[in-house]
Amino acid sequence: METLIHKRTHRGDPNESGVWGVYNCMGQVRGWSFDAVIGIGGKSPSRGHEAIAYRINWIGINPEKSTKAGFEGVLVTFQYFVLYDAEGQGPKLKTHAPKLFKRIFESKSWRLQKSHSLPNDIQAEITNLLKLARKHKTKRFQLTDSTCIPPNGCLNSTVSRRAPRRCRCPN
Repeated sequence: METLIHKRTHRGDPNESGVWGVYNCMGQVRGWSFDAVIGIGGKSPSRGHEAIAYRINWIGINPEKSTKAGFEGVLVTFQYFVLYDAEGQGPKLKTHAPKLFKRIFESKSWRLQKSHSLPNDIQAEITNLLKLARKHKTKRFQLTDSTCIPPNGCLNSTVSRRAPRRCRCPN
């Protein structure tokens, strides 16, 4: 299973409904081909989001991609989705996947990677991490042009270099 692993700096995208892209996080990367995604908190998260550091933040399996007016790029929902966005809630990566932890945090240039290019022992750890999400089959959030992205999980602070956003429909 081709899994995209990426470091993240803040909470809120994906939101609690499992929609990835509501703040255009990982922009074009969301359009890449993958079967699953694992979001890992980086070592230097944005101020106010420090609790996500070095932890598994979210896992999504079996993506469905769509576009929606008012959003850049594709929005992604998942058949299986688990979000660990609460303060320090996510499992520690070093405990659950020590070899992946070492690969991510001891490499100076590591931001994201697909699993096919990783050694077999790390791929085995990734497979075990995906089992965490398989317990969380979700009703896929239906996106249409008239659908408002639900406000839960919204950020009312600056994300990246953008101006502060309020939780509201983009249209």
